[in-house]
Amino acid sequence: MAAARQSLVALFLNSTTSFVAGAFLGAITGTLAKYPGLLVLVPAAIGLRGNIFGSFGNRLSTSIHTGTFRLSARRDTVLGQNVLAVTILTFGMSFLLAIVAKAIAVGLGLQGTISIGDLSTISIVGGGLASVVVLAATIALTAGAVRYGWDLDNVSAPLVGVLGDVLTLPALWLATFLIGYAVFSPLLATVLIVASCIGLVIGLRSPLAQLRRIVRESLPVLLVAGFLSAMAGVVLEKSFARFDAFPALLVPEPAHLSTAGALGGILAGRLSSKLFLGVAEPTGLPGRTARRDIALLMVLYVPTYTFNAIGANYVAELFGHATPGVWRMIEISLVAGFIAMVFVVLLAYYGTIATYRTGLDPDTYGIPIVSSSLDFIGAFTLILVIAAVGVS
Repeated sequence: MAAARQSLVALFLNSTTSFVAGAFLGAITGTLAKYPGLLVLVPAAIGLRGNIFGSFGNRLSTSIHTGTFRLSARRDTVLGQNVLAVTILTFGMSFLLAIVAKAIAVGLGLQGTISIGDLSTISIVGGGLASVVVLAATIALTAGAVRYGWDLDNVSAPLVGVLGDVLTLPALWLATFLIGYAVFSPLLATVLIVASCIGLVIGLRSPLAQLRRIVRESLPVLLVAGFLSAMAGVVLEKSFARFDAFPALLVPEPAHLSTAGALGGILAGRLSSKLFLGVAEPTGLPGRTARRDIALLMVLYVPTYTFNAIGANYVAELFGHATPGVWRMIEISLVAGFIAMVFVVLLAYYGTIATYRTGLDPDTYGIPIVSSSLDFIGAFTLILVIAAVGVS
């Protein structure tokens, strides 16, 4: 099946590059320990890339399927307005995520968290650096889909997840070098915060109808998504002692979360396009078309999560991290992955159906709802399974 082949290639690329993110995460435990609360921001910052650009890819995919897409960067075109929207949302939401992460960290009693100004600088600069590359890659992927007939619904979410995982962590780490200076750091934080807020106001009041609609519809769901992803960061922060003593356990974490989000993105994207085309019905129980898409996900689940475990194990060994062994890693990955898959199907299907029935755009809401919820669920299930099998 062409859909399965396209998705498997994208998912394996997603997982392979997520190992790099996992190895990097394991290598910067010193930075995470130096700046308490930063780990709360990490899943939210990574997830923001997937939420914004996954929805971006889905909107373009639906436009291609319905014949309204034109490869033009003019401000009034579908592509032009979408590019402006994701740029505004990237910087505005990076600032809002810093507030959310700080509030959650303080509210849950994490001690000595870094200031809101420093956290905002890290979030905005790191998010901006990563998003430049992700935006260019998504546009290139869209151009390839138009030229070669690829289905963006099968490849956009996994490949955006790839870049979000690989680029966001190093970008956030680089941004930490901008904080800690007596005059420069507060001044930079002020400029970045003011510019981000002005961008949001421009987006919310823009005369361009699609740009204005995307920003207005995206902000609430991205805030909820950011909160859920930040809660995943709290789960990881609370288990930091376990990871600090056993960094190999951090290697599969980005792949685990990213795979769940990518699989959910595939299902949400395929359902969204089919609802708009009229070949699927928004029914309470999945119809035949939806059941085929759900079956596709279950076909993809076993090889992808097995690959995640094996790859993470050998990447951990390559970087000198102690590992519980390849079979134990496979056990953890498949069990935690299966639990996550139950939520993938429920959230992707009913999230997409609910937004479609209420007249909202499933392309804007589907991926953020699925991926952010799965960030929290994925982090929780991974920690739960690690503890259940006795790894410590």
